[in-house]
Amino acid sequence: VQLQASGGGLVQAGGSLRLSCAASGRTLSGYGLGWFRQAPGKEREFVAAIRWSGGATVYADSVKGRFTISRDNAKNTVYLQMNSLEPEDTAVYYCAAAPRVILSSLGLLSSYAYWGQGTLVTVSS
Repeated sequence: VQLQASGGGLVQAGGSLRLSCAASGRTLSGYGLGWFRQAPGKEREFVAAIRWSGGATVYADSVKGRFTISRDNAKNTVYLQMNSLEPEDTAVYYCAAAPRVILSSLGLLSSYAYWGQGTLVTVSS
């Protein structure tokens, strides 16, 4: 699975951005797709994930109510709509694919076998 993330940029606090992650190489049926982020000097952390089949989602507590993950089956693309952005959301955002889809495990870095390149999100105060 090849993953290509895009949509990052500079936005003021309170603003919105939508990240996209286009997948190719195989069907995503049975996969989970997730977003992680890594701020300077910090470890990579889970943001949100979605089961490709059925669309069940899971979110980190820090983004619940502000971020929404979704997918477009026809385009083989997963999105992360980010609203009410805060300076603390500044990070490089990565999309990833997990071949074994157990919803409760999609928050774990170790569940993911495929990673895209990151896209930088900068939120100014």
